[in-house]
Amino acid sequence: MYLESLLELLPGDLSAGERSLIERAYRFAEAAHAPQTRRSGEPYIVHCMAVAKILANLQLDTATIAAALLHDTIEDTPVTLYELEETFGKEVARLVDGVSKLDSVPRVKDGKRVTEKIKPGNEEEFLRKTILAMDQDVRVILIKLADRLHNLRTLDSLPARRQRAIAQETMEIFAPLAYRLGIWTLKCELEDLSFPHIHPEEYQTFKANLEKYREASEPKLLAAAERLQSELAAHNIEAEVCLGDVRFYDLHTRMKEKNLPLSQIHNLRPIRVLVNTLLDCYAALGVAHELWRPVEKGFHDYIALPKDNHYQSLHTVVIIDDSGFFLNLQMRTLEMHQHAQYGVVSRWLFRNGAQSDEMFERSVRYLHSLLEVGSGVENAVEYIDTIRADVLQDRIYVITPQGHVKDLPKGATPVDFAYHIHTDVGHRCRGAKVDDKMVPLDYVLRGGDTVEIITAGRGGPSIDWLNPELGLVKTRRALARIRQWFRRQDHAGMTALGRKVITRELRRLGLNWMTHENVADIFNLTLDDLLVGVGSGDIDGFAIAKKVLERENGWWLNLVGADGLIVHLAVCCNPSHGQAIKGYQINQREAVIHQARCPEIAHLDACDALDVRWRRPNDERYPVPITITAHDREGLMRDISTIVTAEGVNMAVLTMETHNNIATFHGTMEITSVDQLIRMLTKIEFLPNVREAHRRTVQYHHNGNDKETR
Repeated sequence: MYLESLLELLPGDLSAGERSLIERAYRFAEAAHAPQTRRSGEPYIVHCMAVAKILANLQLDTATIAAALLHDTIEDTPVTLYELEETFGKEVARLVDGVSKLDSVPRVKDGKRVTEKIKPGNEEEFLRKTILAMDQDVRVILIKLADRLHNLRTLDSLPARRQRAIAQETMEIFAPLAYRLGIWTLKCELEDLSFPHIHPEEYQTFKANLEKYREASEPKLLAAAERLQSELAAHNIEAEVCLGDVRFYDLHTRMKEKNLPLSQIHNLRPIRVLVNTLLDCYAALGVAHELWRPVEKGFHDYIALPKDNHYQSLHTVVIIDDSGFFLNLQMRTLEMHQHAQYGVVSRWLFRNGAQSDEMFERSVRYLHSLLEVGSGVENAVEYIDTIRADVLQDRIYVITPQGHVKDLPKGATPVDFAYHIHTDVGHRCRGAKVDDKMVPLDYVLRGGDTVEIITAGRGGPSIDWLNPELGLVKTRRALARIRQWFRRQDHAGMTALGRKVITRELRRLGLNWMTHENVADIFNLTLDDLLVGVGSGDIDGFAIAKKVLERENGWWLNLVGADGLIVHLAVCCNPSHGQAIKGYQINQREAVIHQARCPEIAHLDACDALDVRWRRPNDERYPVPITITAHDREGLMRDISTIVTAEGVNMAVLTMETHNNIATFHGTMEITSVDQLIRMLTKIEFLPNVREAHRRTVQYHHNGNDKETR
């Protein structure tokens, strides 16, 4: 019964040998899995059949379908790879072996090399191997995607916690992988099946609202599609007009991102116009625009300017009635539609020779270019973090001045764009224009932006680009290229740059008295290792400032009354937050905190006592005096205020003076954390014309007088 249902899905032009391969693979898998059942109680062969059927529906080649039937035999039965190769040939055995290796990791046990199943907690190793397998044979990933899809369809037999974990992993890794492979149908079903397990309440609410809106909108969509079909026929344009599928998760995501109701989501269910030729695409667009009024900025020509993954189509948004009902129209040829829906699978699904092969090769080249971001990263956790950040997250499409569409992770900046174009363009990037207007290098690019990079004739990147608080670089690919540039510098160059960065950070924090050797001690490094680490980009300015400031006054957010001093908690009584305390200055730079009842206090000089206390819950903000020095210019205070406001910080300007066109501001910022203070000072100092922004510190002296050191 199972076998017949699979054979019915196979193309009628299969040879007797190809049909025999599928039949033999089924019987072999059925015998191997005979004693096994799934959690649902079904025979295990049901799962193998389901995976094979998913791939048969996509018309994959017989070797892949046979491997799908056998994909768990090496891992879950006594069957060996040698047996598979002897019985089914090298190609099928290699595919099964590739799928099996995704779930195992090599180990040395009792002096022998063995493989063990990847255990929970080591999922990153599995995911790393899954992604890298695309470089070997994309069919291995197709089998794994089909395997995951059937597991999602049958999640109800698993505990709720396991259901959520599988669904979350699918959303983060497998659905984006399907999208990168261009298999839109698989991507959407993976998301729609995962959605209710991750956000069950949101899913139920959204589903109910969608059903109500569909009842109202469906008649209009069908009537519009029928009218367009008639008009195209009247213009002698041969076309098939059809409605796209409703994709729950895709709609839900766009509603949240744009904060729009369902009625204003243009492509709730797009109308697709499938034509025979490229010229017919543009002719059909003209007919649609004659019928209905197009929406400004609703048109995108992805035929003339294909996306990086080679997606091609004409998109336009039109209003069809006085109520403001929107339609999203997509005009494409049949070949474009095949590639848009099935991506790499179109090579097997539509056997139309050179066209499918060319699309397949372009898709594979695109995947290889994406996977380059993780090149050289051996650690599985770091590799997956890199791939998640640069490959699997949401994408935007921006345009070069020459009209080429580039695919970047959402949140990318002009510096990221520059490195995407070419490493050398990134190194020499000095400015950027978006839509012919100058923008700062931390500008967050938006879909549809036309970006022009302004470069220097020569030179390299700035070490500040590695500072995460400045937000100048977001992609791991660009960060890796920048670090590589600094690591290639000679030892003298790296140490000189390291000294410069450390000096600047200490000055910014008002800690001029601290030496580079002090900083090295804090990092538990030799001075040379610290300087090289900073000069090579491995240790950024933010990390220096944070560690130094926390060490300079380790409890500075919880303690009031010891500003500017290195604070130690007495080991004799180990005071903790909430206990009554007393503080004593032990030298010009350091203080020690005891419990108020500690007997050791009797041995300390009362003249050295400090008025200290733990911060109370209502002490949410910590006043920090700052000084800003800049070349005076129009809009300077506005730019500073913009940074301060964006952080939600209160800042009072106490004094402001200008001399020889140099403006000096003295003020106080009320901050909530070490990170916030460093971020504020760094961003302000990075503004045009600002020479420095630093924290003013106060030192306590034995005579009880305070002295401002900055």
